[in-house]
Order: sequence, then structure tokens, then C-alpha cells
Amino acid sequence: AQLVESGGGLVQPGGSLRLSCVASGFTFRNYGVTWSRQPPGEKREWVAVIGTDGAATNYGDSVKGRFTISRDNAKNTVYLQMNSLKPEDTAVYYCSALGNWGQGTLVTVSS
Repeated sequence: AQLVESGGGLVQPGGSLRLSCVASGFTFRNYGVTWSRQPPGEKREWVAVIGTDGAATNYGDSVKGRFTISRDNAKNTVYLQMNSLKPEDTAVYYCSALGNWGQGTLVTVSS
């Protein structure tokens, strides 16, 4: 199984980014997918999770109302739409499924 994240970058506070996670090597549609993040010098924390058909989602308190997780099973891809970004959202963002993790994509929120 392989997961590859993309879409990170530098954004100003209040801005938006959309992260993507492309999966391969397993039957993607059968598994839930989680986004997590690790801020500089801190522990990794859970951000959001999505069920197999995309109907069930859940979010960490720090991102609820600002981030949206979605998936396209035809493209083996999960997205994380991040709006109203804050400096404290700065982190390496990872997707995970089936016990596997991607390499992460860095999001930096700074003016």
C-alpha cells in the first residue's frame, strides 16, 4: 500500500489550501482514511477521518468548521480542504489508511 500527499505550501493567515492524498496498492474504497498533522517540535495529532463512502466524517476540535475532508473513490484520492487557516495550522500533514502513512506535505501559514 502506498499513500502520496500533495498540495502543501506557504499561505497567509485566513487563506485556503487543498491537500490531496492518492492511494495505490490496496482496495481504496474499502477503507477509511485519516488526515493527521505534526506541528514543528510537537506530537502528531489527528485532524479528520472519512468513512469508506464519504458519508461519515469527523474532525478534531481545532479544525472543526474550517476543514473539510472528502474522497473520490474513482480516483483513489482523499482531499482535505482547509479554509480560514491560522499560523497554528502550520504542520506536516499526513494521510493514513490500512496502517500505512504517506511521506507528508508541509503547510506553512505565515504572513
